[in-house]
Amino acid sequence: MIGKSMQDALNQQINEELYSEYIYLSMGTYFHAKGLDGMAQWIKAQAAEERSHAMKMFDHIVKRGGRVELMEIKEPPRNWDSPLDVWKAAYNHEVYITGKIKELVKVAEEEKDDEALGLLQYFVDEQVEEEENASKNVKMAEEAGNDLAALDEEMGKRE
Repeated sequence: MIGKSMQDALNQQINEELYSEYIYLSMGTYFHAKGLDGMAQWIKAQAAEERSHAMKMFDHIVKRGGRVELMEIKEPPRNWDSPLDVWKAAYNHEVYITGKIKELVKVAEEEKDDEALGLLQYFVDEQVEEEENASKNVKMAEEAGNDLAALDEEMGKRE
């Protein structure tokens, strides 16, 4: 059985992950509007990954006899000044989510919840990858400057 503190913390993180999906979908609409369909493809794949993260937490709560409590998802930003600003925002968001995962680990440690710690290790490792990818995207966009065609084509290869 999952403890109330852990359940509540995971429910809040489900909301954060679904908000992440919304942010990335919004970024995708921005890229489509700019004719950067490859970047839109990349970021929409990221949105799908965020939803899968929410569902891992959802399933963990259910499997442990808890109750998932869905909350209102706030509206994401809609506009950025440039594609580079989108990638910087994505990186900053991943850093924010890393902090949230660290908070979850603290709750699990305080509760001595080994099952949650097992789940959260996946997310700790995942955030290392997420920050690395986001940082690379910022660097690639910086290097591309205003010549985004090659970068857009490359990013469109993500499945």
